[in-house]
Amino acid sequence: MDTSLTPQFWQLFAVLLVAAVGVTFVLTAVFDALALRLLHRCGRRMPTQASPQPTTPDHRTSVRC
Repeated sequence: MDTSLTPQFWQLFAVLLVAAVGVTFVLTAVFDALALRLLHRCGRRMPTQASPQPTTPDHRTSVRC
């Protein structure tokens, strides 16, 4: 039984491939926007707190490279 891929098959394949690429692109953009919105929302919710300052002065020399 010899079967060949018809032009109708290739046309449908091309349409489905383009549709899949389009859906993937749209879903990626939507999820990216949701993730960014979530990051911005979480960033606003948590207030920035200053690091606690030691009560006694430190007389050691700091070493920084």
